[in-house]
Amino acid sequence: MSHLDCLSEVYSECANGAGQPSVYLTFDDGPHPFCTPKVLDVLAEHCVPATFFVIGQYAADQPALIQRMIAEGHKVANHTMTHPDLSECEPDEVQREIFEANRAIKAACPRASVQYIRAPYGVWTEEVIASAASAGLSAVHWSADPRDWSRPGVDAIVDAVLASVRPGAIVLLHDGCPPREMKPGDDADLRSQTIMALSRIIPALHDRGFAMRSLPQQH
Repeated sequence: MSHLDCLSEVYSECANGAGQPSVYLTFDDGPHPFCTPKVLDVLAEHCVPATFFVIGQYAADQPALIQRMIAEGHKVANHTMTHPDLSECEPDEVQREIFEANRAIKAACPRASVQYIRAPYGVWTEEVIASAASAGLSAVHWSADPRDWSRPGVDAIVDAVLASVRPGAIVLLHDGCPPREMKPGDDADLRSQTIMALSRIIPALHDRGFAMRSLPQQH
């Protein structure tokens, strides 16, 4: 199954009652004790909600950040427990990664309503989709990817997002790093480019007439 079989854009709710087109900012691989608070500060400054696809292991370690996300009107979603490539996992491991992450999020913040999942690295299989559905989760990919994780420069991140957004776009950004890819001493600058880019992306999207929202409520 390709990512085209997942939600890559929001078609049914791409505009609000006033006809304002919507864009959906999403953040993967957190919560990170240094980066995530700075991302949340920028979002709060601009009164913009977002959706955070969190790693369960980090949610268990940083419950206060999960609680802050929910308290400030953001949505928290599943990005598995330890961020493996699920296409290389046995079916029971796929299920365990998904269900344990759900439990970790709920333990961190019982108020969290987990409705979405994003597969690590955007790698989707029939098994992942089926396991997600059995956990009550909808699969979410993205339509705008500035590859901010590679630290291409603030201008490159901003330009890539603005070049690819359209009504209903789901933007992929990162507020953390998978456990296997974290390097010692990386904390201070890990997502500094993303944070600086975000402070420019939000006003630019507003200037283009977009409203930024968290992913819509599932019914």
